[in-house]
This record gives sequence, C-alpha cells and structure tokens, in this order.
Amino acid sequence: MGRVKTVLIKRTSKKLFGKFGEEFTDDFTKNKEIVEKHTNIASRKIMNMVAGYATRLVKQSKQEKVPRKIVKEAT
Repeated sequence: MGRVKTVLIKRTSKKLFGKFGEEFTDDFTKNKEIVEKHTNIASRKIMNMVAGYATRLVKQSKQEKVPRKIVKEAT
C-alpha cells in the first residue's frame, strides 16, 4: 500500500498543473524546479511531495486516466 497525499498536496499540485501544465514533464527533478519557481513553499519535503504528485498527474494525463477538465476545475 502506498502513502496517502494530503488535501494540501493534491490541491496545490492540481492548481499548478492547471496553470502551468505545459511546463510539467514526467521527470521529477525538472518538476521540482518548476514548483520552486512558481511557489514560495519553504519546506523542502512539501515541495518534493507537490512535485511528485504533479509528476503523477502528468503520467496519468498521458494515459488519459485524469481528464484535463477535472484538473482545470481545481484552479
């Protein structure tokens, strides 16, 4: 079983993915830089969790498990 992401992590990731979705890739390290550039999150742990969840959203959107419409509504 995996770990459950908090509402804060999911909401922040979905908002960033909705606004800057074209910038995100399926590479975690690049997504960390994007999250750092567009947010002012001080905690490295939370920033990494947001970047990881955004990476997951990118991979799911490529497989069309997450429709873009749902992600856009979160913004």
